[in-house]
Parts: sequence; structure tokens; C-alpha cells
Amino acid sequence: MKLEEHPTVKWFHTAGRSAKALQEPQKLDTEWLRELCLKAGADDVGFVEIDRPSLAMDKQELLEAMPGARTLVSLVFRLNREPIRTVAHSMANLEFGHANKHANDAARRIVTQLQGPGIRALNAPVGFPYEMDRWPGKLWWVCDKRVAEEAGLGRTGWNRLVLHPRFGPFMVLGTMLLNAEMTAYSKPLDYTPCIECKLCIAVCPVGAVKPDGYFDFVSCYTHNYRERLGGFIDWVENIAGSKGVVDYRKRVSERETVSMWQNLSIAPQTRCDRCMAVCPAGEEGIGEFLTDRAGYTQRLLKGPRDRNETVYVVPGSDAEEHVTSHFPHKTAKRVSNGLRPRSIQGFLGGIPIAFQRGRSEGLHASFHFTFTGEEPCEATVVIRDQTIKVHSDHVGTADLRLTADSRTWLGFLAKEKNLLWAIITGKIRVKGPLKLMAAFAKCFPS
Repeated sequence: MKLEEHPTVKWFHTAGRSAKALQEPQKLDTEWLRELCLKAGADDVGFVEIDRPSLAMDKQELLEAMPGARTLVSLVFRLNREPIRTVAHSMANLEFGHANKHANDAARRIVTQLQGPGIRALNAPVGFPYEMDRWPGKLWWVCDKRVAEEAGLGRTGWNRLVLHPRFGPFMVLGTMLLNAEMTAYSKPLDYTPCIECKLCIAVCPVGAVKPDGYFDFVSCYTHNYRERLGGFIDWVENIAGSKGVVDYRKRVSERETVSMWQNLSIAPQTRCDRCMAVCPAGEEGIGEFLTDRAGYTQRLLKGPRDRNETVYVVPGSDAEEHVTSHFPHKTAKRVSNGLRPRSIQGFLGGIPIAFQRGRSEGLHASFHFTFTGEEPCEATVVIRDQTIKVHSDHVGTADLRLTADSRTWLGFLAKEKNLLWAIITGKIRVKGPLKLMAAFAKCFPS
């Protein structure tokens, strides 16, 4: 049968269907689409053009996910407050699980109603699943937080959560991509809902939220995601590395084993949502705080701070010191978070994130790195006044110079290569005081 004689092809060419299929999508009415999203289950919505300058770093990847995308639709799905505020994490995780499912289902319903002649729509997952073939790099296609801020749905607070003007942090975010333009786009908020109460600092078990606004991502990640991603890798490697049942039990408690079972069989769990739980930002929460600050603080801070629990930390990290000094009744358990760079660019890009500034006190030095072999490049790392800067070339005068074969260096970081062997064979060469090398390593415990 010739293609033009096929029944489906004949159907397509009748009643002007072929002409409709070639039509460029017209601008969608903003208020119409807003109402459609709200009826589908969203609690708030905003619209951002893909060419907005603040999204330039994301544009190429967004267009890879959906060629021809012109608009990003940011969706807010409200969380119930009390399930998040309780110290019972099973109830908090249940709320997160229901909210994520509702958000994904609602976004899918919106896409289903939008698709038609000339209109294409795509909803990104709310949270998991991620693109795990990218591990340990950027796993997600869409940065929901950045889109939400541009869509006027909130601003990032001290706790690094996007705070909605009405709901505060009690929400999950979703994003859709459209190949159509809107009649009007949203603008970012001209104020932040964060009132700088610093309760998130007081409640954080690992001290990830700092009084000066600094955020220790690695410490937060290590504890909160203990049974996800890198923490799961560490658990598997504990199994593989155990000599037998007794050795495994020394490494992993029965509580941790059954907790991992729950994470795998029921739903992904988190271990900490305290910075969200105590936050009074937003119109719905501010009244409780303003009318009875002492009562609010006592009710939401005392339980999580006093609770006896295991807090997961990287050995020698700022988090370990924080737990020991601020929460001596809690158990700081030393673990690996599974974060290991698999490329030199990943190593250099991850340095500012993994940097433990508390461990760098008193260190003022410049380090020149020269990598050879599969990934040749040069870089400079400057650590001064408990801050770090990474330059993509040799800048200034170095206090220590390190030259390394790229594969060998990455193997050393992953604890797969022996440093002494690498130095003896010339795969890694160091010029400068070895105490500086030790001081550098102290800033990046693993």
C-alpha cells in the first residue's frame, strides 16, 4: 500500500487537518491557563519566558528536554503544615509523598488538557525520578527553585527554601514547558517573605544554615539524604566490604537496615525537614509567630532540639563539630556520603560546594593544580579568611603546586589509588610545604 493510500494518511488530509497541524501555536491567554492550572490542583502558578536572561544558564538544557519550548510554567502545591512540624518523620514523609504524587498527577492532567494541534506541553518530575546516568553531576533537567523565583512565587530564605508570600516554605514545586508564548508573563517578587528570624539556624542539627547566610550543602545532604543517592551507595559498599554478618552489624545498626528497607519498599524518605517546620514566613504562618513568639519558639524548637537521634556526618567535618558542641545528647555517626568526583571538571566544580570553612580557619594559601593525561587542564584554588575561590587557570604565585595524572588523582580521591604509590611513580608530584597539602585536605573531609 502506498503511503498516500493509507486510511490514516487520508484522514489527515481531509477537513483541513494538515493545515491545522502546521499552524504555529497562538499566544495562550495567561488568565485562562492560570485558571486551568488551579482547577487541575495547583495552589498557585506563574509564567516565565524561556529567553529571560536569568535563565540563560538553563536554556540549552531546557531546549534539549523539549525542543521549541518558549514558556516555563511554575506550579505551587501546598503542604499541610502540622504533618511537617511534627517530630514524627513517618508523618512528615507521608505528607511529602502525597504532595509529590498530587503535584505530578495535577501537572500531567494539565499537559493532557493542553496537548492539541500545534500545542506541546511537558511536565518535569516533582523531585524523583532524576537522570541518574548523570551522577554525580546535575541530575535534574529543570531548576524548579530558580523558575519559581522568576515566576514571582517566592524568594529563597536563609534556609535555602523558596518561601511563598502566602504559604511560606510549606509547598512543593513543579515546572512545565510549553512551546507556546503567553499573553503576559510573571515578574519576581520585589521583597522576600523571609523575616530573618534565624530559627532555621537554631534548629539545624548539622549547622548547615549559618548566621551570616552561608549554607553548607554537603553537611545538609549527608544527613538528610542518608538513605538516598550517595548514602545508599555507602550502604551498599558497607555490605560489599563486610567480612560477614557480624562485621556488617558493627558497621550498620539494625535500625538503619530496616530504615533502608522502608526507604526502598514504601517510598523515599528524608531525615530532616526542621528548617521548613520552624519557618514562620508567609501570610498563613506569620500570625502565630508575631502574636506569641516565645510560645511559637518553644513549641517548634524544643522537640527537635531535645530529641535523642542519630545525626550522620562526614568524619572531620564542620557538621561533626557542630553536633558535638551544640547537641551532645545526639549521636554523631561518621559515614561517607558517596560524593566522589568522576571528572576533573567535576572535582573543580565541586570544591566550593564541598568546602568546610570551619576546617580552614587560619589557612591563607594559593594552590596551583596542573592535570595531565585524559583531562589536561590548569586551575588555581585560593583559600583565605575561610573563603574559597577557584580559577580556571594558574593565577598569581602559588604556595603549593601539584601536578597529577587526571585518572590517578580521581582514583586517589575515590580511595581507589594509593597516594604514596602515586608519588613514588611520579603520577602525582607536589612542590611546596607538605603541611599545606594536609591543610588543604582538611578542608575537604571524606
